[in-house]
Amino acid sequence: MPPRNNPTARQQRLGAELRKMRELAGISARAAAEFLGSSPMHQSHVETGRGGISEDRIRRLAAHCACDDAAYVDALVSMANERGKGWWEEYRGVVAPQGLDIAECEHHATRLRTFQVAHIPGLLQTEDHMRAMFSYMSSDVPKRDLDAFVAFRAQRQQVLAGSSGTPYEAVIHEAALRIRVGGRDTARAQLKQIVERSELANVTVRVLPFDTEDFAGSGYSMLYLHGPVPQLDTVQTDTGHDPEFFDAESRLAQYRKRYERVMMAALPPAESRDLIIRIAHEL
Repeated sequence: MPPRNNPTARQQRLGAELRKMRELAGISARAAAEFLGSSPMHQSHVETGRGGISEDRIRRLAAHCACDDAAYVDALVSMANERGKGWWEEYRGVVAPQGLDIAECEHHATRLRTFQVAHIPGLLQTEDHMRAMFSYMSSDVPKRDLDAFVAFRAQRQQVLAGSSGTPYEAVIHEAALRIRVGGRDTARAQLKQIVERSELANVTVRVLPFDTEDFAGSGYSMLYLHGPVPQLDTVQTDTGHDPEFFDAESRLAQYRKRYERVMMAALPPAESRDLIIRIAHEL
């Protein structure tokens, strides 16, 4: 099978984890390839996400590397055994690859936590809010593409739906709630939807009000995606151009601490709902 030309972030992550396992054991790529009965070129493709790997080879490599974390190895095997394309692939060529990677990561996450200062979290946005936001940033975007962007983000929100919806926690700064994206009516409807979503069993919304003492984290918005084991957690942040993903343990620990700090400073869920309702009435 020829190597993949455009591996997804998840495929690259699997390869990176296998490379990390090998390097921690002090085993060279060539030695690993020889042990598995493959070529150094194929090993390179596997570790960059461009090549697949079987369950048997993952388990043999883990044993050879003295990795005895069964849950971690099982999670890697599950990633390698994924077959078929996710719904997000329907939007390839329209939505940027990084956007598709976010949808894929959300789909596989066991828990989602986000902190947003200037934006309503994407999984809580109304379609009118999305349309107004996308139109404002790219006023010349063709209607067909605009419709696709909105449909794609709306489909992402399905991870929260149903009795098996992914546990989701959002900390939203009051600033984001008061920005009137799309005008007064759209903003009011957006706040109403946040309140409604916050009443779902798997969704928790907390507000960080303007009068919070000693807050200096306006530049630390994030989406924290929990994997089946902590080693497979991922953080996604936005930049001026493209989303960025982090998975180094030191960075994950840093972002966990940041999130916990703002979460502890935010209002409890019931008080947060009351504040959102009050802001809506003030519009």
